Amino acid sequence: MNVAVVGAGSWGSAIAWLLDNKDYNVRMWAREPEIAEGINADHRNPRYLTHAQFSDRISASSDIGDVVTDVDAIVMVTPSVGVRATAEQMKPFVGPGTTGENTPIIILSKGVEGQTSYLMTDILQEVLGNPDRIAALSGPNHAEEVGRGLPSATTVAANKPEVAACFADLFATDFFRVYTNDDLIGVELCGAGKNVVAIACGVADGLGLGDNAKASLMTRGLAEMTRLGEAMGAHPKTYQGLAGMGDLIVTCTSQHSRNRALGEQIASGGSLEAFENRTRMVAEGAQACKSLKELGDAKGLDLPLTTAVNSMLYEGADPRAILTELMARPQKAE
Repeated sequence: MNVAVVGAGSWGSAIAWLLDNKDYNVRMWAREPEIAEGINADHRNPRYLTHAQFSDRISASSDIGDVVTDVDAIVMVTPSVGVRATAEQMKPFVGPGTTGENTPIIILSKGVEGQTSYLMTDILQEVLGNPDRIAALSGPNHAEEVGRGLPSATTVAANKPEVAACFADLFATDFFRVYTNDDLIGVELCGAGKNVVAIACGVADGLGLGDNAKASLMTRGLAEMTRLGEAMGAHPKTYQGLAGMGDLIVTCTSQHSRNRALGEQIASGGSLEAFENRTRMVAEGAQACKSLKELGDAKGLDLPLTTAVNSMLYEGADPRAILTELMARPQKAE
């Protein structure tokens, strides 16, 4: 089986390693030619998840046409801000009217597009057509652990049950358990919303506010995520599962969480730009907080945590003052 992995960051490398260990022929697309060259020469990613050893079944290229043409499935793992541009590059090979127009595609990126408020699958459907072939994967799956074969579980969502089942079979291993879900909107919104809550939890960690504060932020954050999801047509039960509560817990507490780490830096007076320059990674919650706030405003919803994170990242609001304001909100029933 030939599988394209579009994106060669940490998560893309972990997924490529997983598929490689299932004896699939994996082609990776790397935006930077030097990363593709390093993978081909040394069977390792020279920049991200460098401990993962690939077999010679993995090849890499910075030519996206070479990667996505004549494959059995495509796995997209680019940062959410780059999904549309990457899909446009893929369109001549797997878009409408091409030989690849029916190739199944799954998106592992988590976020909501700015200005359009599109989910990642919405972008793929608009650019590449054939929505029935498109799926999304989300869950508590840090690349650093999946890429070492540590036990994880995840959820694959699609509008067509057979597409979800296809990708569940593609990824399932003895250490990576895959569930299916028909709530595509809910699974994707969970993936975006939990990153925003993780930034808030990182701020609490950075300010030394303790475990009670973080647990409170996580719990009220989940309620806020669910409220928005219901307004968008998602199923509340999804928020109690792996894509919701599961991913929320790991992203708000793990040493591997870049969104939580961003919150810690904001608490110490740092900036989003400085964080991304230092780590060379994208904290997806930074864009998501703006897009989710726009969705909430459009629906007339009160999203206090999302608004708070947006204020700290983009309006220069003082983190301690913002968290004090959250605690001082009017009393109400839970």
